[in-house]
Amino acid sequence: MQGFRALPSVDQLLQSEIGQALTQAHGRAQVTAAARERLDAARQAIRDGADGGTEAARLPHLLAADLAAAARSNLRPMLNLTGTVLHTNLGRAILADEAIAAASAAMAAPLALEFNLETGGRGQRDDHLGRLLCELTGAEDATFVNNNAAAVLIALNTLGQGREAIVSRGELIEIGGAFRMPDIMARAGVNLVEVGTTNRTHPRDYQGAITPQTGLILKVHTSNYRIEGFTAEVAAPDLARLAADAGVPLLNDLGAGSLVDLSRWGLRREPTVAEAVAEGADLITFSGDKLLGGPQAGFVVGRRDLIAAINKNPLKRAVRLDKIRIAALEATLRLYRDPDRLAERLPVLRMLSRPQAEIAAQAARLASQVASLLPDYNVAPCDCASQIGSGALPVDTIPSAGLRITGQGGDAPDRLAAYLRGLSTPIVGHIHDGALILDLRCLGDDRALLDALAG
Repeated sequence: MQGFRALPSVDQLLQSEIGQALTQAHGRAQVTAAARERLDAARQAIRDGADGGTEAARLPHLLAADLAAAARSNLRPMLNLTGTVLHTNLGRAILADEAIAAASAAMAAPLALEFNLETGGRGQRDDHLGRLLCELTGAEDATFVNNNAAAVLIALNTLGQGREAIVSRGELIEIGGAFRMPDIMARAGVNLVEVGTTNRTHPRDYQGAITPQTGLILKVHTSNYRIEGFTAEVAAPDLARLAADAGVPLLNDLGAGSLVDLSRWGLRREPTVAEAVAEGADLITFSGDKLLGGPQAGFVVGRRDLIAAINKNPLKRAVRLDKIRIAALEATLRLYRDPDRLAERLPVLRMLSRPQAEIAAQAARLASQVASLLPDYNVAPCDCASQIGSGALPVDTIPSAGLRITGQGGDAPDRLAAYLRGLSTPIVGHIHDGALILDLRCLGDDRALLDALAG
């Protein structure tokens, strides 16, 4: 049995061949700190009865593993096989190749973000997306901020700070992370006036609530839930006319916000932004990173005078977008100019519109190959149901297919799920009825799954 004398010093570790290689890769400070921690652990192991020679032999390998783990980001790429296409916890939309290229170019060089190349003077960052948004929606003007909650916040604050905002009780939604519309309204400085009931709101409810203190009427698209049965709501065109007659602006929050009619690809129809503009809303807010398929952003489109007022709001600078996301959004929006090729170029729409038969064929193709890489588990093709996610069409599912994986013991699905999360390229599915389900709707390349499992 060898004791403490078998262990190298920190300096000896650093001067060794592996120590020098690790220093080159991670820096001397990081390697020194990790070496001290490992030596302390080795000394404790020897006190507990371990052999010093054995601990010394393990040190370089453990040190290298520690440093590799510390250097590995939790933001590394992964496979979303949950069946939720726009998964909030997994970053929502995957960007189009054109958007990725535009963002990379924006990161690599200066660009005319707020510089007018024609005049040589100062330009406006809103101009890069404003014209495209107006073209695609029919709005008079447009502006943008860092997410849709910020878009609603700044619109409410601009139109109604210190005044009243009227909204139906059935539209006081809560979005992800327990953020509630009443809380956002309070932060915007508006006084909430609830009208109607949870399930039924009528024109007379709005009319009876309008006073000289009314700053706006707010309509919220209940994209993340649906009330069915004995219900009534005031349609957006009727509410727009009511607001116009009363001389107060109507703000229509569409939430996920779609620029195209999804029924063209076999999905349930969602109200489009262009329709909301045509229906007469004075301002419309919607997201850029959900159904639109771009990076995180919030858009406000509508009346030119109201957009100008929003742009003068001091909050605008606090919630503005940087050049990288503006570049990616511009490239994404340009794809909508060619709707015939949109599904093949926009990853979100491509995933949502994949036929079940195509996915089922992929599952049949992969089942035996995945089984060979997971020898302790049973793997079989299965039918399953995908969903859009991020609050869009919450009660709708899309027929899909995947792999149903079972094993010995009641905790087999949890054990496998934990193992797959720990891979170099993590794989995330969902557990259902005693099995781990890998929904393949978002898997465009068979090789990606096989390589992740092999790695």
